Amino acid sequence: MPSTSSNQAAQNAAHPAAASEPRITVAPGFEWDQQDAYLFDIDGTLLRSWDRVHYDSFAASVRRITGFEVTLAGIPTAGSTDTAILRAACRQAGVPIEELEKHIDAILAAMCAGVAERRHEMRVALMPGVEDTLRYLAGRGKLLGVATGNLEVIGWIKIEQAGLREWFRFGGFSDRFPVRSELIAQAAQKARQMAGPEGFTGAHICVVGDTPRDIEAARANGLSVIAVATGHFTYEQLLELRPEVCVTSLADLLALTGRRA
Repeated sequence: MPSTSSNQAAQNAAHPAAASEPRITVAPGFEWDQQDAYLFDIDGTLLRSWDRVHYDSFAASVRRITGFEVTLAGIPTAGSTDTAILRAACRQAGVPIEELEKHIDAILAAMCAGVAERRHEMRVALMPGVEDTLRYLAGRGKLLGVATGNLEVIGWIKIEQAGLREWFRFGGFSDRFPVRSELIAQAAQKARQMAGPEGFTGAHICVVGDTPRDIEAARANGLSVIAVATGHFTYEQLLELRPEVCVTSLADLLALTGRRA
């Protein structure tokens, strides 16, 4: 598994934007490292998976539980949730809605079990600057969590395989939330609870993500956003949605703002 410190060339190959000219836009008056809690997306933000373990789990689990054949071909996945992707794939394949609803819990459980069984096959690469950014924010006493469209078991497995588990204290996942704004709301509520009575209503919470859906979900919950162009969307596409911070990578965020982990 490449690391940001030992194999920058591999990181650049993993995402060409890592080798492009660093760019950053920060909203006037916004201090990106002065928030109380940060909710990090996983895929495209913290890491990239170079395997099909998670991807294959959808079709394999539906087949195993219902006998129907589904595919994710043609299904938009960037910024979506596992539960929403599953429903879309089943609709596309003509799986009767009553059949899906009857078995959805079993399908989701089978997805988690399948990924856990194949975790040794997973190949994940960290996005540029991830470890340094987490270390920097943790060193400033910030509360770090994940907010991801992954199912909880799958999300934590990816985090563990990437060697990042030590940094995160909580998470929001899609097991019960097909809509991304709902899982962001759950994660934000956890952050406020962990901040204690004084921080419950006044905690400043920031979403860190790589898709327009991350930005939209944060906005729906009144949260600030750091958008990183390390996924499938360009810097310009993310900037159009006016996040508080738009930057080419987390490594560039640290470097261009003069922060040191």
